Amino acid sequence: MTNANFASETLSISKYRNSSKEELRQLLKQHIDLLESIDPHLHILAHGLDKGKIEQQIDALFNRFEDPNHRPPLFGVPVGIKDIFRVDGVSIKCGSLLPAVLFKGEQAECVQKLYDAGAILFAQTATTEFAYFEPAATKNPHNPKHTPGGSSSGSAAGVAAGAFPLALGTQTVGSVIRPASYCGVVGMKPSYGKIPSEGVVYFSRTVDHIGFFCQNISELSCIMEVFDSQWTPSDKQKPLRIGVPNGKYLDQVPTETMTWFKEVLSNLEAGGIEITWVNCLDRIEAISDNHTDLIAAELAQEHAHWFKEYSHLYRPTTGNFILKGQSISNSRLAEARKSCLDLRQELTDLMNRHSLDLWICPSTLGEAPIGQQGTGSPSMNLPWTHAGMPVISIPCGTGGMGLPLGIQCIGRFDEDHHLIADVSNFKNTLET
Repeated sequence: MTNANFASETLSISKYRNSSKEELRQLLKQHIDLLESIDPHLHILAHGLDKGKIEQQIDALFNRFEDPNHRPPLFGVPVGIKDIFRVDGVSIKCGSLLPAVLFKGEQAECVQKLYDAGAILFAQTATTEFAYFEPAATKNPHNPKHTPGGSSSGSAAGVAAGAFPLALGTQTVGSVIRPASYCGVVGMKPSYGKIPSEGVVYFSRTVDHIGFFCQNISELSCIMEVFDSQWTPSDKQKPLRIGVPNGKYLDQVPTETMTWFKEVLSNLEAGGIEITWVNCLDRIEAISDNHTDLIAAELAQEHAHWFKEYSHLYRPTTGNFILKGQSISNSRLAEARKSCLDLRQELTDLMNRHSLDLWICPSTLGEAPIGQQGTGSPSMNLPWTHAGMPVISIPCGTGGMGLPLGIQCIGRFDEDHHLIADVSNFKNTLET
């Protein structure tokens, strides 16, 4: 295993911004040709590419932004969009067999922000059914015998395969960070609510996060600026103090993965970063129970009308989870919702007590599991999602099967800009 194996710089978003109209057509044609050649094998797409709409967007883009010196940050960048985001002129299916007409509505606010920033709404990407655990047909680009993770399967696999340099996903438990790790790309789940979720087919409104995948850590701040009008990049350069969550939570990690993780920590310490092991998350079973009951109950609420009429069209895992959600009382749901803020406060207090800049731990239990029957365990992601804290997964080496491994870095709530600055420091340290 290597010290670091960060994603390549080959898909920098800057090359699109600086293109002429003809150059952009050629760049997007390359993406189209690549995607059409690999999709029959990897199943990245939820729907076929609309080449006519892509052409129309290119023409409109140059009409909207005539001055090459005043192009927006994502000018010409082709973006993959998970098939639970409403997009004007596109029928979404949410990875389900239900009629598409049920999911009609106004374009998602974050999709509109991408459009306003000059992005090309390029492809609808495959998702697990309603962003739960029933897998999509998508395969891992590093080894098609293995899962790409879920639920943002097509978005992560598409970025990993070079089909597009940026893709939207969502995370309700581990659906950005886990597939990012399995597919060897950068994944970011910002603080809860940092990217607007209006116009997405919700799973759980209390903990649904909008996130994204890209190839380069250096582009995280530029991408976040598109979604957050108050965004101010951080120039934080002070020496880092990083916490490792010691205890029952980390005890879930298999020996092989822990051996790799401790090598990562040793490299960081050798680079001058202070590592502090902090006892925490020993109530991980209770946190998991709270999160599971919360999302089950809220999924049942979201699907109450649809499930009554179309329950026979739901796949078993999703249908059974909705039934579980229907049995959860209002008082239990209120308790589970409250536990999100309680956990956030608990983790923040620990960061203050130990003067931590961020937490670090493996993004997943290990490499992507073999087979297409599941999407892997989100156990490493669950508490950070429950607390709503910002998380970035960084590709960092490979495991025994030669598949990517990732480390996840968790920052303070609503301090995403500092987390990005710290992760940039991480990258430089691990690559030296």
